[in-house]
Amino acid sequence: MNYPRRLRQLRQRLRRSNAVALLVTHLPNVRYLCGFSGSAGVLLVTPERSLLFTDNRYREQSAQEVREAEVVIPETGGVRPLLLAEMARLKGVIAFEAEHLSVALQEELFARRRGLAVRGWVERLRERKEPEEVAAIRRAVRLASRAFPRAVAHLRPGMSERGFAARLEYELRASGAEGLSFETIVASGWHGAHVHGRASQKAIEKGELVVIDYGVLLSGYVSDMTRTLHVGTPDRRTRAVYRAVLEAQLAAIAAVRPGVRCGEVDAAARNVLAKAGLGQYFQHSTGHGVGLEIHEAPRIAAQAKEKLQAGQVITIEPGVYIPGWGGVRIEDVVAVTERGAEVLTPTPKRLLHI
Repeated sequence: MNYPRRLRQLRQRLRRSNAVALLVTHLPNVRYLCGFSGSAGVLLVTPERSLLFTDNRYREQSAQEVREAEVVIPETGGVRPLLLAEMARLKGVIAFEAEHLSVALQEELFARRRGLAVRGWVERLRERKEPEEVAAIRRAVRLASRAFPRAVAHLRPGMSERGFAARLEYELRASGAEGLSFETIVASGWHGAHVHGRASQKAIEKGELVVIDYGVLLSGYVSDMTRTLHVGTPDRRTRAVYRAVLEAQLAAIAAVRPGVRCGEVDAAARNVLAKAGLGQYFQHSTGHGVGLEIHEAPRIAAQAKEKLQAGQVITIEPGVYIPGWGGVRIEDVVAVTERGAEVLTPTPKRLLHI
């Protein structure tokens, strides 16, 4: 990962402000800037230096992981006295991540000086992925995809949603996943009309659609995939709804290219579903960025005016959710390239029935 370039870009932003330093407290941003993956640490970035403050639990880990930053670990006591002392040496305003610092900690850290609340300084840098980041996401996507058919092979009518989610998560872990991107969604039958239906004790019955949305964490980067399958032979309505959602997804993917507004990609999917008479059942945005976190910029939504850029990695995931009947969602991870869209998800999208 190109930590020098990332810090150089952040320092350019810092110099354009009236702040003498940025206090980075959001752990994904800390990792992005210096490589530290621990659960406790803050990074102080000045025009000349980067200081990572953490505790003795992470002495060995930080020595192995941290790049382009000095590691500060107290011999005794906590981290805050050392951080406050370093902040006191800086003459001027210190910026902090407004969305990632509690009011209580703001009051403690900035009791004797003025802080500058800023938003998105690091997140905007994270939008365009380096080739190494795209490769890491691709590995996570492929791992998740490989585990899917192994889990589906165990799905039988009468199995609970939680039982299938547990089987899927076992296969993901056995395949080498470090963790899950988010709580696995398994929603069958009427439950599939819940956009984010958490796996429950509901039995998966014959004749039902099953929406399966999951992702893994691998080398710090995440994957995200949704497939919808059917238990038994699907009827005409089920096939029609599934075909409409698939066509909407393919239309949105075809619209992905640098310079296109995110709202236009969303509209491409929404228009297909509207023509099929299903527009009212599409209840969320078409996608979102992925990377170190499961939801990053950009947002692929109806009113989103931001233009896509080469290097972004997004999801495309239209869905239809009909109360009392069920739901269909199809989701891939897509890299925005100079030539258009590269679908990273290899799992087939035909309607699978078991």
